Amino acid sequence: MNKYSAVKILVVDDQPLIVEELSEFLESSGYACVPCTSSREALEHFRGDSSIGIVLCDLDMPGLNGIEMMGELKLIAGKKRPFEAIMLTGCADKQDVIKALRAGIADYYQKPVDLNEILNGVQRQEAVLEERYKSFQQLGHLNEKLQYLAASIDDLYQDLDKTRRQAEPVEAVEDTAGAAQLSALFAPLSPRQLDVARLVAKGQTNYQIACELGITENTVKLYVSQVLRLTHMHNRTQLALALSPNHAGAQRATTH
Repeated sequence: MNKYSAVKILVVDDQPLIVEELSEFLESSGYACVPCTSSREALEHFRGDSSIGIVLCDLDMPGLNGIEMMGELKLIAGKKRPFEAIMLTGCADKQDVIKALRAGIADYYQKPVDLNEILNGVQRQEAVLEERYKSFQQLGHLNEKLQYLAASIDDLYQDLDKTRRQAEPVEAVEDTAGAAQLSALFAPLSPRQLDVARLVAKGQTNYQIACELGITENTVKLYVSQVLRLTHMHNRTQLALALSPNHAGAQRATTH
């Protein structure tokens, strides 16, 4: 390599000579390294340097071992910071290898390590990491587009609500006096609150209303509570009667 990779490597081992040898070799191959001789030190460096994308660590270390350290690194990284890990082990115990792979460690090498094999492994993980970065960027662009689409749909829905409200302030009212009374009664309601009130009047459940309007049941409950409070009604039955074609209960409802 003629230039440094953009990905830093966190080199962790409780034996300083191994850390020094690995770091010097990888740096001569074009990788910036962050040398550490303990898990705790490694965690601090990882937390403070988001450019660290590959972790090369020993399995058997005092304090947190490599697998336990991997769990802590995942907590620090969360879901928005991809990284890859390579494990070094002095003994190829099958159970330890299985635990390491289950913990999300991408590859492992037995000590004494072949430096060229380590370099090949690092290069493979760098390629994997680049693909993960691309996926994250694509996902970010997709989320932006979805948010824009959702905002556009919401604007369109509000425009439709406004148009519908202007076209039919209150439906199913037959006489002029009753229409004026109901218009005044329901005037404080927003378009969405009025939609909920109409569906309640049709006898629909909160679940049915939620499905029709594309909102949650809890949101429907909130709207119903707001409608009853703003119209000074005590229950859904009064609301249904007020919006029924003969609005027999409208007069009674307004007296409360």
